[in-house]
Amino acid sequence: MIKEIQLRVNLIEEKQADILLFKASKHLGVKKEDITAIKVLRKSIDARKKLIIFNYKVAVYLNENPSKKPDYTFDYKDVSSAKEIHIIGFGPAGMYAALRCLELGFKPIVLERGKNVQERRRDLKAINQEHFVNSDSNYCFGEGGAGTYSDGKLYTRSLKRGDVRKIFENLVFHGASEQILVDAHPHIGTNKLPKVVQNIRETILNFGGEIHFESRVTDFSIKNNKIQAITLKDGREMAVNSVILATGHSARDIYELLHKKDIALKAKSFAMGVRVEHPQQIIDQIQYHCSTERDELLPAASYSLVQQVNNRGVYSFCMCPGGFIVPAATANGEIVVNGMSPSKRNNKFANSGIVVEINVDKDIPKYEQFGVLKGLEYQKNLERLAFTAGGRTQAAPAQRLVDFVDGKTSSVLNETSYQPGLTSAPLHSLFPKLIGSRLKKGFAAFGRKMHGFYTNEANIIGVESRTSSPVNIPRKENLEHPEIEGLFPCGEGGGYAGGIISAAMDGERCAEAASELL
Repeated sequence: MIKEIQLRVNLIEEKQADILLFKASKHLGVKKEDITAIKVLRKSIDARKKLIIFNYKVAVYLNENPSKKPDYTFDYKDVSSAKEIHIIGFGPAGMYAALRCLELGFKPIVLERGKNVQERRRDLKAINQEHFVNSDSNYCFGEGGAGTYSDGKLYTRSLKRGDVRKIFENLVFHGASEQILVDAHPHIGTNKLPKVVQNIRETILNFGGEIHFESRVTDFSIKNNKIQAITLKDGREMAVNSVILATGHSARDIYELLHKKDIALKAKSFAMGVRVEHPQQIIDQIQYHCSTERDELLPAASYSLVQQVNNRGVYSFCMCPGGFIVPAATANGEIVVNGMSPSKRNNKFANSGIVVEINVDKDIPKYEQFGVLKGLEYQKNLERLAFTAGGRTQAAPAQRLVDFVDGKTSSVLNETSYQPGLTSAPLHSLFPKLIGSRLKKGFAAFGRKMHGFYTNEANIIGVESRTSSPVNIPRKENLEHPEIEGLFPCGEGGGYAGGIISAAMDGERCAEAASELL
């Protein structure tokens, strides 16, 4: 017999051996010796009050043992001689589109503009140390996409878009920790993701798929409203039938190419702002109600904040406890910042995007001349301003938090995790009023919600501009572009996902849709 139950364990009890066995026995009214196994299905922490509680959902096995058969199996087929589906981009959407092709019996041909995870590291080093951005290989472009070197948080609200559990199980199958199947806010970690991504690549190749790195797509050949071929940067041309376009939200050249060819696009609302970085100890003390260092059983504390300011949301985005800030520009002449955490989340800083919603139809009238690319041009402009304010290198413009709200340039800045360095700059005047005034009010409100958050011990660093795509590539109910037969916009680049898991699920759906044409 198997019983699923909820158990609550306080921090003191958590340190006791066999506490779950004791609690389950008491909850079910059975002897401990009748319980043959306890499987943790879900674990979360409730730190809202001073007594910290661990919430468990567990399966209790009474007089029987858990099955050793995995819940999910992955039936990959040899597709060496199968019909081909071309996939542009090898981020989460592209990877899981390719894996789904293997299950369906079709051969994925993946074209990735960047390099594999090993070679990509050299280009990341060049950004951090030499301030040089390779426009095809950086924190956004390359094997695994932005997620590979950008934390690997797996939280998603897209529970109706596909089988979330299958994606998690597949990540474990390819080397991720089984802990992601249990944690309420699962996370792989920047240091662990590259190996998982490499294992996915090897699966695709071992079953007959193809992956071509340093193969940026520069043109589409379209005849009678059907995609016929794609052209690569080196001049090669490939005939195609079905193309899954999974290029990510930073592949601006793809949006510009589609627009140039009069292929339908739509402007899409998005969000922009800054990264705020606190010493992790401050966030721990706020969230865990402690005056000293957090208990060793507690993870680095996180937070989630949202506030309506002048009819626009101001909210935290991609919060990285025990993490660091990285330069996420995709071209020289721009500053973009993002955050990530290693698997242990043991860095001494916490950072989060704090961003403002931008209604693309109402908030940026000066950019109407750019049509459907108006949000994209707005992004570009602010990133260039940040580059100039930072000193025309990858050093980022920054200000202490209270100084920003008070409209005062910081005479000194706090220590930071951002490797290229910071330059003191008047971000309060750099940002347009649309963003800057709302950020000021948002920070003040967050300080009231989290006492200690509003402090000059925190830096704000600009700009956090790539939260999502400012462009939507439309598609029909069958996921095909409404004008171009055989073209399937996919993932974050199409405007259909907002993270690793939702992008992966969308990749699977697009593979299924593309296969129906063949």
